[in-house]
Amino acid sequence: MVVMACEGACLRGELARLAANHLCDDLAPERAARLCLGGAFTKDTGQRNLARQAERVIAIEGCPINCASRMMQAVLPGLKPEVFHLEGAKFDPKLFSVKELPEPERKACALEVARAVYARL
Repeated sequence: MVVMACEGACLRGELARLAANHLCDDLAPERAARLCLGGAFTKDTGQRNLARQAERVIAIEGCPINCASRMMQAVLPGLKPEVFHLEGAKFDPKLFSVKELPEPERKACALEVARAVYARL
């Protein structure tokens, strides 16, 4: 399974990024590989091949714009990632800046998202 995430500069992007890292590094390290979205989108090399050859691609998106999924579908038109939108996240959706949610709360929220996604796999 390959996991990609929104990596936007806002709080939602940061939560998606952290959740993807938790999923791959802590919850399912033997089953999941983290995709470098920038590398996969900009060049047709190993990262794009990772997505191309994966049996399953997971996208953790920060918002309904679905940037990670849409970017990768632009370079791999047949790609059909399973999309998750900060499942289980408990934070004030009015917050925008990463710094508006203290780091311990960001980490805890991202871990909850990762756990919720993992439970649905």
